[in-house]
Amino acid sequence: MNVLVIDSQGGGIGKEVVKAIKQLLPEATITAIGTNGVATSAMFKAGADQVATGENAVIVCCKKADYIVGPIGIVIADSMLGEVTPKMALAIGQSPARRILIPVNHCDNIVVGVPDLTMSKLVNGVVEELIGDIREL
Repeated sequence: MNVLVIDSQGGGIGKEVVKAIKQLLPEATITAIGTNGVATSAMFKAGADQVATGENAVIVCCKKADYIVGPIGIVIADSMLGEVTPKMALAIGQSPARRILIPVNHCDNIVVGVPDLTMSKLVNGVVEELIGDIREL
């Protein structure tokens, strides 16, 4: 199972996702792409198997992923303070991978109807979704 984790800014969400997946699904191969070096470094330190930074890395890795995980802003062009480019959002949206998006209400993107959960509960939800999919296969 190839899991692509994408994050921006400081990489805090991606870091927590990588740690949780590595702990509960050690057989998963995790590729972490940061929109900047700080985000990439945080996810590398959390245990990602391979890392890269930037737009082209997102475009290339979206083609190979079984799952794409990240904050909901990764599918919105110019979100995350402009770190998500239109090409990134398009590549993620057109990828054949299953997308597991974390509903965080930041950077002028509000998801209505979603309870305000802690980051820990959101990350646990990501891992539960991955485990549920594996069991269905």
